[in-house]
Amino acid sequence: MFEVLQDVGPYCLCLYAVLGVGAMAFVMRQFQQQPNRESSNIPPGSLGLPFIGETFHFMASINSHKGFYDFVRLRTLRYGNCFKTNIFGETHVFVRSTASAKTILNNEMGRFSKRYIKSIAELVGNRSLLCASPHHHKLLRARLLNLFSSNSLSLLVKHLDPLIVDALSAWEDGGTVIVLHEALKITLKAMCKMLLSLESGAELESLQEDVSQVCKAMLAFPFRFPWTPFYKGLQARKRIMSTLEKIISRRRRSLDPNFEDFLQSLLDNSCWEGMNRLTDAEIQDNILTMIIAGQDTTASAITWMVKYLGENEEALDAIKAEAEQLADKTSKNPFLTLDDLNEMPYASKVVKESLRMASVVPWFPRLVLEDCEIEGYKIKKGWNVNIDARSIHLDPRVYNEPHKFNPWRFDDEQCCKPYSFLAFGMGARTCLGINMAKAMMLVFLHRLLTTYKWKVMDSDSTTEKWALFSRLRSGCPVKVTRITNIE
Repeated sequence: MFEVLQDVGPYCLCLYAVLGVGAMAFVMRQFQQQPNRESSNIPPGSLGLPFIGETFHFMASINSHKGFYDFVRLRTLRYGNCFKTNIFGETHVFVRSTASAKTILNNEMGRFSKRYIKSIAELVGNRSLLCASPHHHKLLRARLLNLFSSNSLSLLVKHLDPLIVDALSAWEDGGTVIVLHEALKITLKAMCKMLLSLESGAELESLQEDVSQVCKAMLAFPFRFPWTPFYKGLQARKRIMSTLEKIISRRRRSLDPNFEDFLQSLLDNSCWEGMNRLTDAEIQDNILTMIIAGQDTTASAITWMVKYLGENEEALDAIKAEAEQLADKTSKNPFLTLDDLNEMPYASKVVKESLRMASVVPWFPRLVLEDCEIEGYKIKKGWNVNIDARSIHLDPRVYNEPHKFNPWRFDDEQCCKPYSFLAFGMGARTCLGINMAKAMMLVFLHRLLTTYKWKVMDSDSTTEKWALFSRLRSGCPVKVTRITNIE
C-alpha cells in the first residue's frame, strides 16, 4: 500500500482523504447492517470499504510487475473460480471457466454489454466500439465490417512489409535491440499508413506521442488534476481528436480521390448505401481505438513471440525451416502478399501459442443488464462480470502443460475446448481486427527470421506497471546477427 502511495506522488493527500472518509463510513455501516439471507447465493468475496472497496489492492497489483493478474490470482486461491469484489465503487465478479465464458460471450447482446472502467471509456470515447451500447455497437460494427475484408488485409500487408523491411535494415549487426520499442514504432506507422495515409511528418510524431500518453492513462486513477496521468491522457486525447479533425477537413477539401486508406472509405458516400453515415465523432473515436488496438496489443504480442521463440530452440528451428522454404518460393518478389501468409501454417500456430501464453488482453469486462445465474451464483443487474482469459489460457484442465511453449499443440484441432482460446474474445464482440493482428505478426516474424538470428538477453517475464495490456517490463532486449554475415 505504501509503495502505491509513494509512486503516485501528488495523489497522496486525495487518497488519504478518501481512505479516511471510507473508513468512517465502514464503521457506521457495521452498526446499521442487517443480515442478508440471500448472501449465500451470491459469489464469495470481499467488497472492502464502502466507496473504496478493494480499489487500492487492485491498483497495488497494477503498480507491481505482476500486474492485474496477481489481484485475480490471490482471490481465486481464496474464493475459487468465481468471486466478487468492489473496484472504483462498483461490484465486479470474476469468472475463469470455459462454461462461464460461453454463457457471457454467447449471450452478451441480451444479458451482457461490454463495459470498461471509467478511465478507459473516457480516453477512447463513448462512440468507440469498445464502449458503445449494445444497439450502437451493432450499428457501428455493421458499418465498419467491410473495412476488415480480404482487400483491406491485402492493403495492410502491402503497406506493412516495406515498413518492416526498412526498419530491420536499420538494426546494427551484432547490436542489441529492444523488440518492444521497435515493434511499437513499426505497428504505429503501419496503422497510421493504413488508416490515414500518414507516413512521416509532424502529425505522425504527434500522434505517436499522444497515443502513448493515452495508453499510459488507461488504468490510472481518474483524477483530473494537471499533474496526474489521467489528466495528461485526456489532454492527449483532445490533441488526437484535433489532429483527426484537421485530417478529415483537409481530406474533404482535397481534389485527390486516390487515397487508399480506411478514412477515405469512411468518407466515401458510395459505401453507405442503405446505411446511415458515421458521424465525424464516431469516425474519430474508432480510428483512435484502431490505432491503440493495432499498435499496442500487436506490438506487445510480437515482443512475447520473439521472447518465446528465442527461448525454445526446437520451435525456433521448425519455424526457420518454414520461413526459408517460403523465402525461396517468393525470392523473385520484392514483398510479401496476403496469399504468402497462407504458406505459413506452423508460424500461424506459433502466433496462436504466443497469444495464449502471453494473454495480452488478460480479461474481458461486461455489464450485467438483467439478473442472471453464473457458476450457480446469483449475479445482479448493474454488476460487472469479468472473464479471466489468462486463467483459462493457463488452466491445466484445458491445456496440457499450459506453461510450456508448444505450438504443436494446435496440430490437433480438438486440443482445446470451445471458448478456451480468448485472445480476441468470442461471440458478437469478437475483435474485428483479429485477422489484421495475425497478419502483422506473421509478416514481422517472417522478415525477422529471414534477416537475423537473435539471442534473448533478459529472460525476465515481469510486466510493465500500469499497463492495460500485458507488456514485457524489459521490452525483450535481443542481440541480433545478420544471417548474411553468418559463415
